[in-house]
Amino acid sequence: MKTLITALIFMFTLTIEAQLKPIAYSDGEQKLEGLLAQPKKELKNKAGVLLLPAWMGIENNAKENATELAKLGYITFVADIYGVDKRPQNTKEAGQIAGYFKKNYQEYQKRIQLALDQLIKAGANPDKIAVIGYCFGGSGAIEAARSNMKVQGIVSFHGGLGRDATRNIEPIKPKVLVLHGADDFFVPEAEIKAFQDEMNKAKADWQMIYYADAVHSFTHKDAGNDKSKGTAYNEKAAKRSWEAMKQFFTEILN
Repeated sequence: MKTLITALIFMFTLTIEAQLKPIAYSDGEQKLEGLLAQPKKELKNKAGVLLLPAWMGIENNAKENATELAKLGYITFVADIYGVDKRPQNTKEAGQIAGYFKKNYQEYQKRIQLALDQLIKAGANPDKIAVIGYCFGGSGAIEAARSNMKVQGIVSFHGGLGRDATRNIEPIKPKVLVLHGADDFFVPEAEIKAFQDEMNKAKADWQMIYYADAVHSFTHKDAGNDKSKGTAYNEKAAKRSWEAMKQFFTEILN
């Protein structure tokens, strides 16, 4: 039975990866490699989605979601934030690298913009683009809004909301959707309050949805089910947040 399950997982992974095309690009001398998911049938307006992965980089969750977005008709590009030779081997390394980009947010924004350029190069309509991100990538999606990248909106799935209080608050043009676990203790209440104050001062069109019984990483199937660790998969929250994203896309990308 275990052998059969392993084989099915392997076949499922191959199916996903067969639909994703590696795309090489660069940030100066740093080589990057993202993944492009081209829909079999594009939407008439050629809407696109830039997907920013969680702190482990381009992993199965990002690949699966990119494939699902392509099935919906969106030209989808999974960004490589770290670089081909900078992929973390464990969570300790991931924390260190992600922490660097959070602190040096302008470099993070630059890597996001480079990936956005690749999405447009792949055929996405530059006037019909959304940025979504998970965990660390969710923080990146918010950075895309803060820097007013030319996108219609951003979606943050259980992302960090913090920002250096010394940063100026500029008006935010992209619409903002934050999908948040109600029990996520990795994001303190003070950080949430500061974020909401920031959005109001920036005169952003923003909304924040809380999911009951959900903690950090609630969309990640490999996060386990032990909430006490602070990360756990919540099937109901994952499905509801995906539907919320789709509804948001209907509003901003039509």
